[in-house]
Amino acid sequence: MAVEIVSKRLLFAIICSVSLSLSATSSVKAESREVAQSQYTSSLQNMDLKPYIEGYAELAYRNYRDSREQAVAMRKAIATFLNQPNKNTHKAAQQAWIQARQSYLQTEAFRFYEGPIDFIDPNTGEEGPEGRINAWPMNEAFIDYVRGKPNAGLINNPSFEVSIENILTNDQVSDEADVTTGWHAIEFLLWGQDFNSQGPGQRSFQDFIPNQDNNNRRRDYLKLVTDQLIEDLMFLEEEWKPNSNNYRADFIKSDPKATIGKIFTSLATLSAFEMASERMAVALDSGNQEDEHSCFSDTTYQDFVFNAQGIYNVYLSQYEGYNGRGFDQLLARLNPALNQKMMAALNETKTAISQINQPFDQVLASSAKSPEREEVEAAIKALEDQAEVFQELGVALGVEVEILAE
Repeated sequence: MAVEIVSKRLLFAIICSVSLSLSATSSVKAESREVAQSQYTSSLQNMDLKPYIEGYAELAYRNYRDSREQAVAMRKAIATFLNQPNKNTHKAAQQAWIQARQSYLQTEAFRFYEGPIDFIDPNTGEEGPEGRINAWPMNEAFIDYVRGKPNAGLINNPSFEVSIENILTNDQVSDEADVTTGWHAIEFLLWGQDFNSQGPGQRSFQDFIPNQDNNNRRRDYLKLVTDQLIEDLMFLEEEWKPNSNNYRADFIKSDPKATIGKIFTSLATLSAFEMASERMAVALDSGNQEDEHSCFSDTTYQDFVFNAQGIYNVYLSQYEGYNGRGFDQLLARLNPALNQKMMAALNETKTAISQINQPFDQVLASSAKSPEREEVEAAIKALEDQAEVFQELGVALGVEVEILAE
């Protein structure tokens, strides 16, 4: 019995010793992290952060300017198509839409902190134009005819006067999917529903020959929503224009640390929530083409590529020949190892996305655990990992970085 008591006491002493050792080790590690963070935060306070903020603002301006210019080029192609509806002009208008989307998709890296694109005025309830520009998913039957419903939509409703005021008044009123404007409304009008397993929608140019059925109403609708898109993009360009009394001026004057937190929150949210969850995982889980982002034109793969490029652009402050003071330079000075980790995550995301099969609707139609689906799962993981590194940057810099869910 005495031996047993001694053994128990010895075991208890050993356990206590190990526990104290582990606790001490954990405390030392935690203290080391706090000291390291304090060092980075202290170093950050001694740095002039304004050039990094100005670089971001200039990047946003140039990107929105390009988006507006490319949308204007699209409008010209649509005007040519409506003046001479045929297969060639129709195809040219579609190609102009695809081209114009590329610059806009990169601007989505400027969302998720109530900037010009998605602000909400608490006093008036006014909202930024994001919902008018890129709302999705979309109930296409709310706009025009669909298979089995030849008289569906505002276009085929004779009691609905086709005007931009009426189009905006009816936008997403009783259902968020009842979208009447933006990129995807134009996409649907140019391509129609996609029932083609080998390609995009097959709407005929004949839907736009004047003075036939409801074609004049469809023609007017397409022109009006294209004009509205350009107006909204022009607003965003103006809000980021340099040397003006606008959002950019206030943005640059704001607390730089808090602003960096907003920027990294935007990038983390676009990565993990919008791209990985809403645009990839939801569609993959449902297998429903209606959950595909750009389903009418079969260009969802392009959406992924240029969204990821937009995140990359912001971190490095690079865009179409412009080279600003990038956050990679800031982190390289403060924490080179973490900057390398961030760059590795960004490159891994781009690589993973480049390996996704296209068109995306064929991925959704593939069987469970197919190689095509596994490619998307790898991209989802890369995006989620990337978002976590942005949060690590926040910890290192002493700023709050969140992954928001709308």
